[in-house]
Amino acid sequence: MNISDRETTLRQAALDRIRASHALQGAAAGLAHFYSGWARSYDVDVGREEYCGPMVVAERANAVQRPYLAKDCTATEIQDAGCGTGLFGGQMKRCGFLSLDGFDRPDEMAEKDGQTRIYRHVKGHVDLSWPLSNYPGTSYDITVCCGVFTLGHVRPDGLRDLATSRARTVSLPHARKSYAEAAYLEMRCDVCRMPASLWRCTV
Repeated sequence: MNISDRETTLRQAALDRIRASHALQGAAAGLAHFYSGWARSYDVDVGREEYCGPMVVAERANAVQRPYLAKDCTATEIQDAGCGTGLFGGQMKRCGFLSLDGFDRPDEMAEKDGQTRIYRHVKGHVDLSWPLSNYPGTSYDITVCCGVFTLGHVRPDGLRDLATSRARTVSLPHARKSYAEAAYLEMRCDVCRMPASLWRCTV
C-alpha cells in the first residue's frame, strides 16, 4: 500500500468514526463508551476532516470578552463544557486566556485533557444531559460548549441549563448547522434569552 492509499484508508476510517458518533442517539452510556474508545485517535481523526469548531469558538470568545466583561482575558474565568481532548483549550491559550476549567462525560477524554496542562481543573463523568446543578462548582464568566450540541449527542434542552446555571454573563454554545436546523436551536436560544450573536453554527 503506497502513502496515498494509506492516507485515503486512514481518512475513511476517521470519517466512519465521526459518522458513527452522530448515530449514537444521545444515550449517555453509549456516548461514554464510544468516546472512551475514541479518545486516543480523536485529535488525529477530526484533524483529517479539518474540524474548525475549537478555533471558531475561541475566536468568538475572544471577540465578546472585552465588550461583555470588564476584565482582561488573562483573568477571565472560563468553563469548557464537554472539553473532550482539549482542542478548544489549546485555541483559547493561544488567544491569551489562562483560567480554564473543563469537564466531560468519558473519563478517558478528561484524562487526556488533563495531560495537556492547559486546564487548571478537569472533571470526568459529568453528563450534560442532566442539570449542571447536580455538579456543584465555581461560577464562571464564560461557559463554552464546542462539539456537544451535535447529531446523536446532547439534546437541545441541555442548552437551557447550560445558559442559566453556571455562567454569570456569556454562554457560547457551538453546534453543527445540520443539528441546529433539526433541533430548532435558534428557538432554544430565544427561550434562554441568549443573543443569537453568541452562538455559532458550522456545516
